[in-house]
Amino acid sequence: MQTIRIKRPSNDGDLTPLLAGAATAVGGFGAILALVDSSSPLRGPLTLFFLLAAPATAVAAALRGLEPFGRTLAAIAGAVVIDMLVAQGMLAVHRWSVHGGIIAVTVISCLLLLLSCVTVKPTKM
Repeated sequence: MQTIRIKRPSNDGDLTPLLAGAATAVGGFGAILALVDSSSPLRGPLTLFFLLAAPATAVAAALRGLEPFGRTLAAIAGAVVIDMLVAQGMLAVHRWSVHGGIIAVTVISCLLLLLSCVTVKPTKM
């Protein structure tokens, strides 16, 4: 049996880790601004970025086998679903608050990310 070797493109000059780090910093800063009730004009956009980016990252980590476009589309849709389910659940039990929503989305995203890292085996290069 013959093995076909696929040469992967080199990652020289790849900005993906830098962009991921910048997105994490921006999202974390948005969450902090919302949790401390800052009156900064950046509070709204950065918090919205956090509420979309955190669950989207967790969903994307669980969908490693998809093509990049499909993975991105599914991750964004999953992020919206997670945000809406958190909001609906908090409204249903009459416990809605901004702080509670951000904390709930953070906890769900972290749990989903940890579960996907534990259960999904990395592919061999």
